[in-house]
Amino acid sequence: MSLTLWTNCRAATMQPDAAQPYGLIEQAALVVDGATLHWVGAEPELPAELRRRCTERHDAQGALVTPGLIDCHTHLVYGGDRAEEFELRLNGASYEEIARRGGGIASTVRATRQASAEELLRQSGARLRGLLAEGVTTLEIKSGYGLALAHERKALQVARALGQGHPVEVRTTFLGAHALPPEFAGAPDAYVDEVLRMLGLLHGEGLVDAVDAFCERIAFSPGQVERVFEAARQLGLPVKLHAEQLSDSAGAQLAARFGALSCDHLEWLSEAGAAAMAAAGSVAVLLPGAFYFLRETKLPPVEALRRHRVPIAVSTDCNPGTSPCTSLLLMLNMACTLFRLTPEEALAGVTRHAARALGLRDRGVLAAGMRADFVLWDVQRPAQLSYALGANPRLATVYRGALA
Repeated sequence: MSLTLWTNCRAATMQPDAAQPYGLIEQAALVVDGATLHWVGAEPELPAELRRRCTERHDAQGALVTPGLIDCHTHLVYGGDRAEEFELRLNGASYEEIARRGGGIASTVRATRQASAEELLRQSGARLRGLLAEGVTTLEIKSGYGLALAHERKALQVARALGQGHPVEVRTTFLGAHALPPEFAGAPDAYVDEVLRMLGLLHGEGLVDAVDAFCERIAFSPGQVERVFEAARQLGLPVKLHAEQLSDSAGAQLAARFGALSCDHLEWLSEAGAAAMAAAGSVAVLLPGAFYFLRETKLPPVEALRRHRVPIAVSTDCNPGTSPCTSLLLMLNMACTLFRLTPEEALAGVTRHAARALGLRDRGVLAAGMRADFVLWDVQRPAQLSYALGANPRLATVYRGALA
């Protein structure tokens, strides 16, 4: 057995029941066996026999080590951008005026359909590299800008290719029930029929890890979402939900009935919704980038989530219309400043809880038996990762045991 030893570091293990905040271990050591963490602890406690078996050694030179960051809610694969409508809004144009000009999600659907797979791979790869530069080692990518079989397939195939071509694990989520495509205008139930057909085919092709939907008055009703979730359950796929972003449609309760991995956005989440999520073990994914970009004023009910002990994750929601952001570190700061999370809660939100939001139990903390995904940072305190706007103190990323 060939083992690798990392020493001279401080490890924010993010263990949930640790005696120290962040699960912090001063004078830490990590032993890596292939793609797995074999031992994590205080270096003076490292068994001498285990140290002797380490054939490769790295001096972390005092760096802080955290688990690899996890961006658990993105729409990374899309064509074009929406900068023009951003400018139009700031010059006084209404949402309706922009929509009449062909803007909004319809413009992204159009651009995504027109783009080749190669063009989407190039555009999305540039966005992905921004996330990797900040220590992201696991990423979720949703479809939902194709809204037709050929184009949803194309987006999911690009997402898979991104994971194969970069040091990151990509989890794919089918979001066919994102919006009503123009060819189904006025016929949402007929489009849901098409979503179910697409889901079966794309799952059969190995392109789908989870299923998502947008439950909202401008998107799909609870009854329509339930049809999608029932189909996912029949296929053995986990579900997630864009819930309670603009109104309380009891989407969280619906998602909880299906054991959803997560409910995301949640600005209008009710007490009953929080209780249902807690009972189901669903994660609350907060998306401060969209909150900021839309100049939202309704805060997600963080105190209710804490009271019900709902795990809280944080993500970029990278998308062209409401969160054109590829900085998960900026989201840490926004989660603290806008939503009043503590820096420890925010860091747990992009490590331990983000892993749970993707149904991944083998990462998100530094412990023996977990994936050897971790990041070395040039900071003294973990809170500094949430503190400095625009800073990126990453020194190195280790992905599956190897320097990325």
